[in-house]
Amino acid sequence: MKRIIHWFRRDLRISDNKSLYAACRDGDEVIPVYILSSWKRHHPWTGTNRQEFLCGCLRSLAKNLEQIGGRLILRSGSPVKELIELAKETQADAIYFSENYAPYDRKIEERVQKAALAKGIGVQLFKDTVILAPGEVLSQSGQPFRIFTAYARAWHRHRKPEPSPKVSRIATPHQLDSEVMPTLAHWGLKPEAKILPAGEKAARGRLKDFLKSRIYEYARRRNDLCSDVSSRLSQDLRFGTISPREIYASCKKASEECNAVERQGIQSFVNELVWREFYFQILWHFPHVLRQDFRDQFSSVQWDQDPDKLKRWCEGTTGFPIVDAGMRELNATGYMHNRVRMIVAMFLTKDLHLHWRHGEQYFMQKLVDGDIPANNGGWQWSAGTGADAAPYFRIQNPWTQTAEYDPHGGYIKRWVPELRDVKPNRLAKPPEQKLAPDYPLPMVDHYRERAVTLERFRSGAAS
Repeated sequence: MKRIIHWFRRDLRISDNKSLYAACRDGDEVIPVYILSSWKRHHPWTGTNRQEFLCGCLRSLAKNLEQIGGRLILRSGSPVKELIELAKETQADAIYFSENYAPYDRKIEERVQKAALAKGIGVQLFKDTVILAPGEVLSQSGQPFRIFTAYARAWHRHRKPEPSPKVSRIATPHQLDSEVMPTLAHWGLKPEAKILPAGEKAARGRLKDFLKSRIYEYARRRNDLCSDVSSRLSQDLRFGTISPREIYASCKKASEECNAVERQGIQSFVNELVWREFYFQILWHFPHVLRQDFRDQFSSVQWDQDPDKLKRWCEGTTGFPIVDAGMRELNATGYMHNRVRMIVAMFLTKDLHLHWRHGEQYFMQKLVDGDIPANNGGWQWSAGTGADAAPYFRIQNPWTQTAEYDPHGGYIKRWVPELRDVKPNRLAKPPEQKLAPDYPLPMVDHYRERAVTLERFRSGAAS
């Protein structure tokens, strides 16, 4: 009898899970396992919202496995130690799992492979987190792409893999020890935001709802903050409660059944999937981006150290309504509209002159969909130090961004209730006096700080 351990990581689903499908195909019995982290109370790169969503994903996964005859085994601690001990306990022949692309994950994978080989245990890795792996999309000279537009052209030319069949039956050995289903108490945490429902069923529901109508308006209205047409699938992609292959296949099918105008919306949305994979390949080929600027010519740019400014940005009390609305949305829901993410990121780096690493870390601690490749890529893009064809002097003006994307003030008034009685046109220009008695004046002059940023980047690049 052949027994295979399937190690769940970022693939918390039974539909289109290539590793799980292969394990069930190759093995007589399959041991599905998830290894819980064991840190307590604080982690620099995750937080309460993402752990709460993870708990929901695991509950959903356990239920889905039970419905097809399996059982999710939970262990906590070092993945290498726990997997090898589980293999010894069950006399497993192999360990199957999906590969990840961040440097830490790659090191863990290498250690698992080395430890398993030493014990005579087979290991198989599968591509599941992305549609096309980082090494698949290269230039004609075999080099990784540094600019999105060139990468996207090459990505679209590649043949895309089809989703794998849903696992319909799984046999798990009885009498295996498992930890209890985790709650936030496992990490010493308490709820802090109202987040979306988690799990495979919820993810598939969001995709189905998005495909009904919003996707067709995506190109035209994706930056409209009051009529958000986003898919809200980002956290599902992060935890793998739905696969990028299935989303792409659904978009392709919808594209074949609609008119040219509607197809533009689908193409615009698919481009967001390509952005996601672009940042995965940036992190794969250039892992130094987690420690320093992607563009090393800006390594000498001067950044300020000002804890009070950072605190006001985090709290949403900067006096810039669009910035404060975004930060308060993040703190209340673990989510922020993508357009607003760019606005608040540029404000932190180019108006407050604080290093992008501060914002990168805060987002990772608050966002339910916090994903290292996209988060790092987005912050470096906004700061002007990342993989971007445009130079550093792309600096968004919070006032004009408000006028363009929240002209009636609906988004701002939802998240900054102090301003609910202020006329919309006053929210889109620097105020001469307080907009409301309990709302602060802008903490900086955008136009002055823009000039400071330009000078710092010129000087830094020249030094």
